[in-house]
Amino acid sequence: MFTDSHCHLSFPDLQAKLPEILTAMQQAQVTRALCISCTMEEFPDVHALALGHDNLWCTVGVHPDTEDMTEPSVQDLLERAALPRVVGIGETGLDYYGMEDRKGGRTIADLEWQRERFRTHIRAAQACRKPLVIHTRASSADTLAILKEEGEDGSARQAGGVFHCFTETMEVAKAALDIGYYISFSGILTFKNAQDLRDVAAYIPIDRMLIETDSPYLAPVPYRGKTNNPSYVPYVAQQVAQLRGISAEEVGRITSANFDRLFAGVVA
Repeated sequence: MFTDSHCHLSFPDLQAKLPEILTAMQQAQVTRALCISCTMEEFPDVHALALGHDNLWCTVGVHPDTEDMTEPSVQDLLERAALPRVVGIGETGLDYYGMEDRKGGRTIADLEWQRERFRTHIRAAQACRKPLVIHTRASSADTLAILKEEGEDGSARQAGGVFHCFTETMEVAKAALDIGYYISFSGILTFKNAQDLRDVAAYIPIDRMLIETDSPYLAPVPYRGKTNNPSYVPYVAQQVAQLRGISAEEVGRITSANFDRLFAGVVA
């Protein structure tokens, strides 16, 4: 009934508990999850999860904020995207958050490597016709600009994709919708201080919405501060349901259908 469109089951604190997580997912009626790659080094573990479980799929990509790891070429991404149960490219995008503190005082101009990496992922997604999983943090203007420059502008050639763990403004949401992208909400939607985000979730067409955990991070209320896992995604659905005046089960049904539509032809 529920689909977790973004999780990190390959991370050690989840992989070590995988059998109990899979059981908890079944009990919570979470029938599927998409395992996200953050580095090329991690991809074999992510892919193994998808190959080993008929309710898991995966992506290939390098997180925008990852340094000192293998930098993929378009061909590197395409070779892995062609493997069974690899259904998307990412997560990819831009992350300028806390740049001065986390990146040694560098300026946005110094992050051209992020922008070039992003373009590589976009080109790979367009070549293999698999959707992009977009991470954007404190960088939405550049994220949208690069997508459009690379042809992700609503045209027939675009790969399409989803803005995952959305925390941006209503204006950014509208811009993402305008180019045909989906928007995915995480447990942040349940946080007390997230009213602006709830306003966005109440506004956007429900047929363009996904739900996710981004686990092991961002556990929803009532588990905030604890290790997240895909069995908690119904709490995100419950919050959406309250905003939309429908049942959580209906949110699960609709967002699962949206997931099928976004990954059409690659999720069996």
